[in-house]
Amino acid sequence: MAGGSVTLFHVFVAASITAVATGFGALPFLFVESFEDKWLGVGNAIAAGLMLGASIGLVFEGYTLEGVSYPILKMISGIVAGGVLVFFSHRFLNNRDEDYSIGNIRGANAIKMLMIVGIMTVHSFAEGIGVGVSFGDSPTFGAFISIAIAVHNIPEGLAISLILIPRGTSVRKAAWWSIFSSLPQPLMAVPAFLFVLTFKEFLPVGLGIAAGAMFWMVFKELIPEAREEISNRSVYLITVITAIAMMIFQFLIE
Repeated sequence: MAGGSVTLFHVFVAASITAVATGFGALPFLFVESFEDKWLGVGNAIAAGLMLGASIGLVFEGYTLEGVSYPILKMISGIVAGGVLVFFSHRFLNNRDEDYSIGNIRGANAIKMLMIVGIMTVHSFAEGIGVGVSFGDSPTFGAFISIAIAVHNIPEGLAISLILIPRGTSVRKAAWWSIFSSLPQPLMAVPAFLFVLTFKEFLPVGLGIAAGAMFWMVFKELIPEAREEISNRSVYLITVITAIAMMIFQFLIE
């Protein structure tokens, strides 16, 4: 079996821990009681920056992945596929905006919440494959990557919570939605561990799809909505600073 002394149980538990870590991103909101409109704009800008930084990190990871044929081509095809997938999903949901609800939230807000959770769930498929592939390389490398992804997942949970909580979702539910978005990680880690070579070849595509989906959400949804609540200068400044901070954070943990 790939990975030597590593068992499927070890891989599943490690990937499950990375998923649970996403829920910690909602904890700061335990200390926030209410949101003014301007804070909705700030939250959207911060979420945009977090997702933009994460997307750039995914592109870099796919571009530099070793032992894979045509990584750049696979990454580009994934980015295009991710953008197209989210575009048509959003278009489909918008035509039925009154039919969707999350708790007491209906219509456009429910769609936006559904989109952000859906996009981060797509992102988690690639991260789950990354965990499984890393354990297929060696137990030590697998443990290191799992810890890095777990820590990295906390700001991703924050990005999700920044969209859900100001629109009426409770902190507890936002934490559960964050964890839900990361459930593909343990589900994908096990088959990726078993068939490490096969899954590794397609990892750049998965990373690209996740990046493309998040790029679309950042520039077509989060930034335009943030500009409705706060000045353009504030939106772009917050987004750029947050994106840079996210990229530095990813670099430090990896």
